[in-house]
Amino acid sequence: MGLHHRFGHADLLRCRFALSPAWETQEAVRTLSRPDRQGYHLPWLRRIRAAADGLDLRPLWLLMPRRGHSADFVCPPPSGPGVSFEEELAVIRAADPEAAREDMRRSLACTPGALDSELGRYLLADPARAVRELADLMERAWAVLVEPHWPRLRALLEADVLFHTRRLAAGGLDSLFDGLHPDLSWDAPSLTLTIERPSHHDRVLGGQGLLLMPSAFVWPGIAGGFDPPWQPTVVYPARGVGALWSPAGGDTPTALARLLGRGRADVLCALEEPASTTALALRLGLAPSTVSAHLGVLHAADLLISARRGHQVLYERTPLAIALTTGDASA
Repeated sequence: MGLHHRFGHADLLRCRFALSPAWETQEAVRTLSRPDRQGYHLPWLRRIRAAADGLDLRPLWLLMPRRGHSADFVCPPPSGPGVSFEEELAVIRAADPEAAREDMRRSLACTPGALDSELGRYLLADPARAVRELADLMERAWAVLVEPHWPRLRALLEADVLFHTRRLAAGGLDSLFDGLHPDLSWDAPSLTLTIERPSHHDRVLGGQGLLLMPSAFVWPGIAGGFDPPWQPTVVYPARGVGALWSPAGGDTPTALARLLGRGRADVLCALEEPASTTALALRLGLAPSTVSAHLGVLHAADLLISARRGHQVLYERTPLAIALTTGDASA
């Protein structure tokens, strides 16, 4: 049983990562209705609660069954690694109404009574109207739930991609898939990636490859699928989500702060995952120029290494820095 992604030899060369602001928006909406997902996100929930109360999210929630098919057109896989929310929203608005109607019908059928509910009938009666209204609702949800926090979320997701691309480079697909999620398994002899599910579904990738997307809000689950014509995609929980909303600096060892100075010690301890100057400044509540100065000193002292990824420079701790921040002399 499970969702099986069947690779061909061409697909092995077409595994790639992407980030999706629209996906984080959809899953933030889902998290509001799922207490089992909220454990790591309580600080975020407190921040957005008043504004979220002004959103009527029932149409989106109705298309998010606990089990089964969620409407793909509401949040299709991104077309590239760094698309903006506006670009993704344009794709949602351009959805074919008849295809969207069938997509919604499949989704509604997964929740008892949803097809015959007043809201379900409303969505199916005029799919072009439904596409417009759902796109408008996604836009409002983005503005309220995700956009104010997107720099912090993006930093987490980019750090995850950097970590896993290094695992891929070091150990191939075996190493990559081994660390994404407990419900995910890779069988190299048959070239099959399986997500454990109570039902059975096969997807032959057919040369399209597989898109891998880290997500803060999909935790603790994993999502996969996207039926044709959409790109086959697996969405997994990003590393470090447990510390996503935690104020930085509170766990800095006193002795380390005395040695390095509070500001540099806070920067060093905040680098649990590779991060850019901007991401660290947002997390620490400091000016980017201040963080940049601290990073320069730490880098010169061989406590950090840096690597360029796209337009950003990401910093991470050296083994010596890990030993200093964790007290592990064997690091």
